[in-house]
Amino acid sequence: MPAPISDGDRERVSELLQQACGDGRITLEEFSVRVGAVWSASTDLELARATDGLAPTPVVGAARTVEKVVTVLSQRKRRGRWRLQSGRLGVFTLLGSTHLDLRDVITGEDVIEIEGDCWFGEFTVIVPEGVEVELTGTSALSSEELRLAAVPRLPGTPVVRVRVNAWFSSVEVRSKGPGNNTVRDWLSDNLGL
Repeated sequence: MPAPISDGDRERVSELLQQACGDGRITLEEFSVRVGAVWSASTDLELARATDGLAPTPVVGAARTVEKVVTVLSQRKRRGRWRLQSGRLGVFTLLGSTHLDLRDVITGEDVIEIEGDCWFGEFTVIVPEGVEVELTGTSALSSEELRLAAVPRLPGTPVVRVRVNAWFSSVEVRSKGPGNNTVRDWLSDNLGL
């Protein structure tokens, strides 16, 4: 019979996964899924499965480092595998559309801060399910929507703090689970509808 595990064992494996995410061996979404399995594991065998397949070293050249996203009279999307320079990301949108998908972002930070301005534009952030998000900022003649799945916060995942000042704009933060793409999401991501 497999041996029971302690919270200390779970914390040790969670820290290993967080380091793997910071090193670029797994994405934030994969980290969220794996750390969820860690905290629901009841045996050492289930706990070991959470670290199966971790690459020993990060993939070289697989992620572009980003510290600022500026969009003027255009559309900019950050999705797929990308790395945050630090836990901070500056953003500025003017008469355009900025779309940040954090599900495949590479970071080892406990807090991710996204801060900036949106004028006459659209600003969207997507996070993995189970990640805590704080949305703040000044809004004038704008819409602001925080739409997170009603799931428990996954221990060990970073807190995402979005502070965007919006004027005549739309600001949206939503969560998506792995493989959780609806027709509306596809239309929004691919056609801007």
